[in-house]
Amino acid sequence: MRYASEMAAQRLKLLKNGDKMKEKTTFEENMTRLGKIVAELEKGDIPLEKAVELYGEGVSLSAKCRKQLDEAQIKITEDNGE
Repeated sequence: MRYASEMAAQRLKLLKNGDKMKEKTTFEENMTRLGKIVAELEKGDIPLEKAVELYGEGVSLSAKCRKQLDEAQIKITEDNGE
């Protein structure tokens, strides 16, 4: 039972981190943060809980970057179609 409550707390923490990332950030800022997360995870010397937290943040940042790229592509396509 303790494990389940710890996992629920971890998911809640990830969701709260996602709320912080809803703030307007540039593509470059997101990529920089994502690179730092990847470097930290690749070191492999962090506790599992921290790794899970960073992984979740990285997944969210990756999705945000993909969305920003898609929006840029749409804008370029629309501008060229004028």
